[in-house]
Amino acid sequence: MGSIPAEQCASVDPSRVPTLALASGARIPAIGMGTFGSDTYGPDQVAAAVAGGLRAGYRLIDCAAVYGNEAQVGAVLQDALRGGLDRDDLFVMSKVWNDAHSPEDARASVRRSFADLRLDHLDAVFVHWPFPNSHAPMADADARDPHARPYLHDEFLATWRALEALVAEGVVRHLGVSNVTLPKLRLILRDVETRPALIEMELHPGFQQPELFRYAVDQGIQPVGYSPLGSPSRPERDRTEGDLVDLDHPVVRRIAEAHGIHPALVCLKWAVARGQIPIPFSVKESQYRANLAAVVDDPLTPAEIEAMRSVERNNRLIKGQVFLWPGSRSWLDLWDVDGTIPGWQGYEADARPVARAVDEAAAHPAS
Repeated sequence: MGSIPAEQCASVDPSRVPTLALASGARIPAIGMGTFGSDTYGPDQVAAAVAGGLRAGYRLIDCAAVYGNEAQVGAVLQDALRGGLDRDDLFVMSKVWNDAHSPEDARASVRRSFADLRLDHLDAVFVHWPFPNSHAPMADADARDPHARPYLHDEFLATWRALEALVAEGVVRHLGVSNVTLPKLRLILRDVETRPALIEMELHPGFQQPELFRYAVDQGIQPVGYSPLGSPSRPERDRTEGDLVDLDHPVVRRIAEAHGIHPALVCLKWAVARGQIPIPFSVKESQYRANLAAVVDDPLTPAEIEAMRSVERNNRLIKGQVFLWPGSRSWLDLWDVDGTIPGWQGYEADARPVARAVDEAAAHPAS
């Protein structure tokens, strides 16, 4: 991200960080600190960044079992709480990985996250991906899980109901979906008892997902945006020819020059102004401090926010090739680009009944 002037890197009083209201009435900070860095940084480096982030003023921490660093992050959280940080001021999120979608495994995964993070409850738990297709750490884009399957709605609901039980128990406060599409989200809302409070999705100026974003907001679901800077440090497996660089877009650079800031900070100001929660990741203190400071002062003007709409290029960066199943055609099958959910011959939830269900859900949206 480059060097950032010292005046843009000061600690921020957490009370100055904007918050948003979830459907439950709970408040969540408008920016969080991501912890996905396992392809490049070790668990201790990530945990040290979280410790610095808490000192800088972050109160939303986005974790996941698959990141392989929850135990180290948990030690940092424990130290902060023992040092006087109020648990009610923290919003800690985790995710159930693809290898733990059976109801028993999903519950066990969340309880491991409690233990690793050294917390007695989690503010939100997400289903990390909507299908149980896993891969080895640092697998390249050509790797495939031989047991991979397409989205099977009944199986997803079984996972979700296991998490609903943890909400009923009081140890999970909110549930979230992640990496779902509009057709999948419509089906999920039609059939769940506990509605998702949050949706985590790739969101950055070059990939604004306007239709899914607006539908989620209209349904009272708060968008959380990963890769909010266009993921300049994403793993090599997620880089493909033709990917665009948000930070180099002329509109982003022009706005950055007008404000005297790094283009990355324009992306974060835009995200917060739009109403999504960015969760940037950095182990560099100057960067994570500047990211937080960017959202409390010097907002973009209405004209600049409007200009940022023109940066949209439908440029998905995290394509998810490693999650494809036998018989799938390309990574586009993961994202339901034609409005239907691709299935797999031999499974009951093949494309035809799922497509009909999507149509029915669209005709009778959840209230």
